[in-house]
Amino acid sequence: MKKALEITLGIVTSVGGFLEIGSVTTAAQAGATFGYQLLWAILLGTLCLIFLVEMSGRFSAVTRHTIVDVTRERFGFPFFSVVLVGVVLVAFMVLVAELGGIALSFQILTGVRFPWWAIPVSLAVWLLMWKGTFKLIEDGASLLGLVTISFIVAAIKLHPDWSAAASGFLPDMHEHHKARYGFIAVSILGASISPYLMYFYSSGAIEDKWDESYIPVNRFIATMGMSFGGLLSMGVLIAAALALQPKGIQVDTFEQAALLMTSALPRWGFYLFAFSMMFACFGAALEISLAIAYFFAQGFGWNWSENLHPAQNARFSLTYTIIILLAAIPLLLGVDAIRVTVMSMALTAATLPLAIVPFLFLMNDPGT
Repeated sequence: MKKALEITLGIVTSVGGFLEIGSVTTAAQAGATFGYQLLWAILLGTLCLIFLVEMSGRFSAVTRHTIVDVTRERFGFPFFSVVLVGVVLVAFMVLVAELGGIALSFQILTGVRFPWWAIPVSLAVWLLMWKGTFKLIEDGASLLGLVTISFIVAAIKLHPDWSAAASGFLPDMHEHHKARYGFIAVSILGASISPYLMYFYSSGAIEDKWDESYIPVNRFIATMGMSFGGLLSMGVLIAAALALQPKGIQVDTFEQAALLMTSALPRWGFYLFAFSMMFACFGAALEISLAIAYFFAQGFGWNWSENLHPAQNARFSLTYTIIILLAAIPLLLGVDAIRVTVMSMALTAATLPLAIVPFLFLMNDPGT
């Protein structure tokens, strides 16, 4: 019964792990600019993430260690420090974007500009981490994020040409705007294959005390959960292709992105978009903050667990406190969250080898 519950909640967790401001923004830009032509990028990113998440869960279940622990021990601290700097800097940018996504959701609901929401939003994320357990964070925010299913509903209600959409799963370099096409494709891959999710998932397996008996559960969670997240992202792209591309609307602001829902659901679309982004970004902000804290704590050998009282792992708790505080500063200064999102997704793709190549060596090392 416990493992059946793990499967259900693991699939739901993909909302916070996969669908967030990066995947929504890049999918919406792809649909608004190139129609269905970049569906292949979401499919490829989803498949890659399925394999990475499955391997990270299996790795921790078998070794009883996190990826960060073994990376530091296997390659030494000097090499690990390079990985730490690269991964954490990019993850921090993504965290700024996620907090910005929550603040922008409040902005379009209330009319109050997003910098005013920076402190309340950051405080809410921090407070839940300070008071909550790992399961509460993993499952609670993700359950709220189920409202993002409305993206699929919107795509279906716009009556897409499914044969034309199917052609988008085959790469076809656009004759015009090749640079733009390539940049968005890379950004989609960066949004899909997020290294922080791999580290978060690995740490979560240890938090939940997985062993070899969880390998089949892990395989099912990784496959179905990430596929569910990829399907939601495809729904965003298809809705944008039908609602925004014919009108020549480019997704440069949150308000423009909201139009992909209002065209299909005139009465409720605006609110569904705002709450979908609010909950999805909230879940992602929690996971990223935890992933960064895990990375530091495991890398430096500190005591760590979200299930412990903050006094029992003070340095771990202090790390996510400082990270969230620093991430709020750019928002207070009025930084454009959409621009940060696009930049961070491209940088995520550029730094993927830094995180993934060492992990692949570990997975193929008989001594690990």
